[in-house]
Formats: sequence, structure tokens, C-alpha cells
Amino acid sequence: MSDVKRWTVLVDIDEYDGCIRAVARLRTGDNDRAVGTGMARLDPAEREGPPIGGELATARALSELSYRLLNAVTQGL
Repeated sequence: MSDVKRWTVLVDIDEYDGCIRAVARLRTGDNDRAVGTGMARLDPAEREGPPIGGELATARALSELSYRLLNAVTQGL
């Protein structure tokens, strides 16, 4: 398989204005092909329990990323 392509998704997660923000970037070479962003509210109780805010924000970012990629393909890019 000499014609294998490698795509990488980078996810950055940070706190932003009382929320957790995740930004997912699809890299298909030197440039970003598509970017998706997801947000989740910071829950004060999360400090005591399992950290789900980052996972929720990441899932939303990946969902938006897949929508943008699918939309780009159907628009002929």
C-alpha cells in the first residue's frame, strides 16, 4: 500500500469565559483542511467527580468538524 494517506486530528482544549472550549483541526498535510469548535459549561461539581466537560466539548467539536468536512465534499471541494 504505497498510496496511504495520513490525516491527523488535533484537539486543543482550554477554559474560555466560564466554559470549556475544544477546537478540532483536521490536518491533511501542511494546512488545516477543516476546523470544528465545541463548548461545554464548566460545572463546579466536576472538580469532585469525573471530568466530563472536556469530553463533551471535544465530542461537539468533532461533530462540527465532520459536518464541515461532509459539507465541503458535497459542495464540490
